[in-house]
Amino acid sequence: MDGSMRRRTMRRRTWLGLALASAAAPFATARAQGGSLVIFAAASLKNALDEIAADWVKSSGKSAPKISYAASSALAKQLEQGAPADLFISADLDWMDYVAKKDLIKADTRINLLGNKIVLIAPRDSTAKVEVKQGFDLAKALAGGKLAMGNVDAVPAGKYGKAALQKLGAWDGVKDNIAQADNVRAALVLVARGEAPLGIVYSTDAAAEPNVKIVGTFPDDSHPPIIYPAAVTKDTKSSDAVPFLDYLKSPKARPAFEKQGFTVLVKSNSAT
Repeated sequence: MDGSMRRRTMRRRTWLGLALASAAAPFATARAQGGSLVIFAAASLKNALDEIAADWVKSSGKSAPKISYAASSALAKQLEQGAPADLFISADLDWMDYVAKKDLIKADTRINLLGNKIVLIAPRDSTAKVEVKQGFDLAKALAGGKLAMGNVDAVPAGKYGKAALQKLGAWDGVKDNIAQADNVRAALVLVARGEAPLGIVYSTDAAAEPNVKIVGTFPDDSHPPIIYPAAVTKDTKSSDAVPFLDYLKSPKARPAFEKQGFTVLVKSNSAT
């Protein structure tokens, strides 16, 4: 094995080790928290959910929940492996359906909580101009660069993005030039740092990152509806799981979701 090949092998092993450690992190964190309320939530929820959790602590006097953010696919798999989470919020229906079929949630607690949109973003100082429509030439707009997306086979934002590009006739032109990320926030970072000229993320992610700008919005009919379901897990031992889910449905949580650009789908209740 020559020197260059050895270096490439070492880089691959290092990358794999980091990827495995990253995937396992929420699982390990959850196990370390003892009796605290543990929430598994899609990465795109971080800004809104952090704010809501802080408000809930102030209003209820409860201890702060421990929230693990990652791709919905990774979190669902961790639940399947026995991760002791109390509440799961997915960025799509598919992964909630997956854990439901595994009998990992309490079906009577499941709700469709939020809606979202996917957008095309560029670095803040980019001069890119893209009209997202049927037949648009995304490959030309990339100009040889990579399109940052969540994993198109597993991460909800990636799946929505691929579906939209296929519907609009742009997928074949870019499918070999995609930088696939472990979750939507990682795709956002690639664009924010200028490592990718364009990316597909949720509109809420774009709103949370000052170093990117939206250059196009995908039509709602170009992809399946973007719905965030939430449910209490089957094996929860926390008495706070249902009250926190009720808080997410309450009028007190709505402003934080809407400020980030989410559409609140559930009718507000009067939870304190």
